[in-house]
Amino acid sequence: MPDTTPLEAFRLALGGAARALAHEPEVELGYSADQPVQSGKTVKVPMPGRTLPAEQVAEARGAADAFALRLRLHDASLHNRSAPAEPVARAVFDAIEQARVEALGSKGMDGVTANLTTALEARMRSDPIARARNRDEVPLSTAIGLMVRERLTGQPVPDRAKAGLDMVRGWIEEKAGADLDGLGLALDDQSSFARLATKLLQELELVAADLPPESEPNEGDEPEDGQDDETQGESDDERDGDGAGPQDQMDVRAEAEQGESDEQDEGDADRDSMADEEGGLGDEGEEGAAPARPNRPLADMSGQFDYQAYTSRFDEVVEAATLCDDEELTRLRAYLDQQLTHLQGAVTKLANRLQRRLMAQQSRSWDFDQDEGLLDAARLARVIVNPMQSLSYKIERDTEFRDTVVTLLIDNSGSMRGRPISIAAISADIMARTLERCGVKTEILGFTTRAWKGGQSREAWLAAGRPAMPGRLNDLRHIIYKQADDPWRRARKNLGLMMREGLLKENIDGEALLWAHSRLIARSEERRILMVISDGAPVDDSTLSVNSGSYLEKHLRQVIGWIETRSPVQLVAIGIGHDVTRYYQRAVTIMDAEQLGGTMVGQLADLFDEAA
Repeated sequence: MPDTTPLEAFRLALGGAARALAHEPEVELGYSADQPVQSGKTVKVPMPGRTLPAEQVAEARGAADAFALRLRLHDASLHNRSAPAEPVARAVFDAIEQARVEALGSKGMDGVTANLTTALEARMRSDPIARARNRDEVPLSTAIGLMVRERLTGQPVPDRAKAGLDMVRGWIEEKAGADLDGLGLALDDQSSFARLATKLLQELELVAADLPPESEPNEGDEPEDGQDDETQGESDDERDGDGAGPQDQMDVRAEAEQGESDEQDEGDADRDSMADEEGGLGDEGEEGAAPARPNRPLADMSGQFDYQAYTSRFDEVVEAATLCDDEELTRLRAYLDQQLTHLQGAVTKLANRLQRRLMAQQSRSWDFDQDEGLLDAARLARVIVNPMQSLSYKIERDTEFRDTVVTLLIDNSGSMRGRPISIAAISADIMARTLERCGVKTEILGFTTRAWKGGQSREAWLAAGRPAMPGRLNDLRHIIYKQADDPWRRARKNLGLMMREGLLKENIDGEALLWAHSRLIARSEERRILMVISDGAPVDDSTLSVNSGSYLEKHLRQVIGWIETRSPVQLVAIGIGHDVTRYYQRAVTIMDAEQLGGTMVGQLADLFDEAA
């Protein structure tokens, strides 16, 4: 439109961006001179000046992005069921949830992150925390919201709020530091996140410790573990009654009549929303958004299923050291060690316990009363009395201990970012060192994708005219952190790569298992063990948008079934915050990443004990 003013063009663009980010075409964006506010699908944000000053534009964008992400990633009915009634506790609970939504929605999207930061800084100008002169004047909702944001995103606290936050930071850390650390483990699961937030409120004595963490779901709600993940992937009709926004003062009451169940499954919802975009999922604004994790019942899986990749020419298997220079690897490894100093001692103790158990199985035994061999010291007196006395010797023999190789396959998806991937890296490091002492070779592998939302595979598919049902539609990246024949000292630094910003993207588990399995099968060792460490089901938005919503999960089940029933490889899985026992026959699920080291030790020890 030739007569459109720059301000009007900006308003149109911002409205379109909000609808795209929310995955909701009915979002209406308005402007106000007052505080930003949301009511249902109507959003009002600050009006920038006619000259479009950069700071005002970013503030408007940040408010719009915050509301859009809340529409997309927040389940209002679940939130209200879990929220406490006491006003201060409710304000803190709301602030924690908003921090989750913004951290989850802005993953991998630098523009959205910058907009949200600007909007936060604008809010801090009028927040009481900026004017607090003692700890009693610091609003707990703001302080805890900032600390949760800091934990989940790693971003610093705005300068205006630092002094006020420092007045209460020590008390909060002392009371609930461990609970703050644990929130990142349930970032993409609102139900689990709410339970952890309630526990945090209990530790701070804002709610009674004997209150139930959450009421039972209403009749008709999906009780499976994956409920909240699926809710995040569905259309937002269930959530459009939520009036909550990024400010504590906003109304958080949801309209109960908006809670009808959405019959459309997650894959169809993703496919419909993505089909509306120009050029599919390549748009910059969608890059890095954390996908929902499907968790479908076994009845959904058909017996006949043919999996395919649209193209594999963009896939790569790379050595970790080739993905960044040596100086950066050294820095990343130092960062990893710094993050987990307190954990390393505990995991090392567990690893030493595993070493003693393995060495006990390899301990030597003796055959006594032999005619030849080593002189038996217990028979020394008899030999001195009669040097010709027979049966005074002993022969050493080794207890049979089969040659063994262990592969640790670590999920390098974006949802592992933060504490889970750090603990996975250090635990794998210590396991490799321990097993090496015992003569057990260890390989450490990782799997992710080269790009968010499809990469070159999707571009090739678009150029070919979008043929139907193309199969896997992303570029695989399989990473070798340590080869089985490499000594631990040579590969130690490589594990720091998992701390690299931007490495962790999406996860296609089935093909990763086949890759790790094929490497094991090629080994000459008599016993081969494959341990998978993951935090959920396979998710790749590009693939799921153009195939069935359970496409990757069906393939994963198919691969696991084949390995468990027809392969000599022993397969075991550890799920972090997500139930993997529904996929693997031998599996364990942990809710706290700090349990990972001990769980790995226990699972390996059990496997070796069974073999013995």
